[in-house]
Amino acid sequence: MDRNDARYQAFLQILKEELVPAMGCTEPIAIAYGAAKAREILGEIPDKVIVEASANIIKNVKSVVVPNTNGLKGIEAAAAVGIIAGKADKVLEVVSKVSEEEKKLTKEYLDRGCIEVKLADTGIVFDIIITMHYKEAYVKLRISEYHVNIVHVEKNGEVLLSQGSVVEGKEKGLTDRSLLNVKDIIEFADTVLIEDVKETLSRQIEYNSAIAKAGIEGNYGANVGSVLLKTYGNDVKIRAKAMAAAGSDARMSGCELPVIINSGSGNQGMTTSLPVIEYAKELKVSEEKLYRALVISNLITLHLKTGIGRLSAFCGVICAGCGSGAGIAYLYGDGYEEIAHTIVNAVAIVSGIVCDGAKPSCAGKIASAVDAGILGYFMYKEGQQFRGGDGIIAKGVENTIANIGHLGKVGMKETDKEIINIMLTRC
Repeated sequence: MDRNDARYQAFLQILKEELVPAMGCTEPIAIAYGAAKAREILGEIPDKVIVEASANIIKNVKSVVVPNTNGLKGIEAAAAVGIIAGKADKVLEVVSKVSEEEKKLTKEYLDRGCIEVKLADTGIVFDIIITMHYKEAYVKLRISEYHVNIVHVEKNGEVLLSQGSVVEGKEKGLTDRSLLNVKDIIEFADTVLIEDVKETLSRQIEYNSAIAKAGIEGNYGANVGSVLLKTYGNDVKIRAKAMAAAGSDARMSGCELPVIINSGSGNQGMTTSLPVIEYAKELKVSEEKLYRALVISNLITLHLKTGIGRLSAFCGVICAGCGSGAGIAYLYGDGYEEIAHTIVNAVAIVSGIVCDGAKPSCAGKIASAVDAGILGYFMYKEGQQFRGGDGIIAKGVENTIANIGHLGKVGMKETDKEIINIMLTRC
């Protein structure tokens, strides 16, 4: 694929748009970012704050620790630290620098009971509306469709920013992800100039490896990563699962290290990259080969996730596990046929795993997803495969990916409602 090819530039831009740093689970951080931005516009610490969040946002914020809050959880905590200590110009690293005094002030502000949370029943899966009041002044800010997409700002009746009506599934301002397909992704990975992706991917390697190491060495969540290494052994297949799981162990439980995300998710960013990094070490491939394999794993993950949407009842790390399996296949020197069958096999194994919010058990789901990616590859190498007509598997990898998108976006809508209902009423 030539550098002047429109597809080349589009794929490159997609990587740059998606592989960005974030500290903490991205849904609470999106709330903190919105709160910091609204407070900046208001110019004062608000007397009253109303946070309206869609059900999927509530689901993903409920059970994770917000970084730099001394262990606080939930929407109110995310909004409070954004208001007191957030630096909106740092975007998804909005609360990466919080002093001990600011942590104390965050808790005090939270205890004042100024923040009210409501369900945003707008029909938009990803929707956050923050309204802040200070005396007679107010600011209203809305983030929709993805984590930093501010679509509306008004202050004291004056509209400062408006993108018009918000339409489900339309991510304004981003490169068209529908351009992605498995054949073109592999062609791009084979031909991309390393200088065009090195900065983006070297940062992914550095950041995600660091938080995985912290997860292995520390005591976070259910310690899925370290349990795998302690009880399953030290084979590369185990290390690949353990490192990705350990990164999630740390991140879900408040580790104050950034990750490079994929599809708006740190868990997906770690799942699509860390197994590939681990296999690259084992196979002793060149740095260039690792970069090209990461291009494969990241773009395959994004391709699978595009049809599903940012948030769904379909667990997003399944897409990332398929992506990492594809990247591992590439490290072994394989091409389109092996990668396509790896994806289909992996999807057939784990496509039923549901998303019940961000929390420590995400690490276990990550381990299962990575295992499916690896098994999917070695199945095909051993002459085994799942075929079109086996359940939701269709003939042709793109048809199978389309089926997964339909299942995650349309078929699991009612499942999503029941998951949220159970989480909010029975847990």
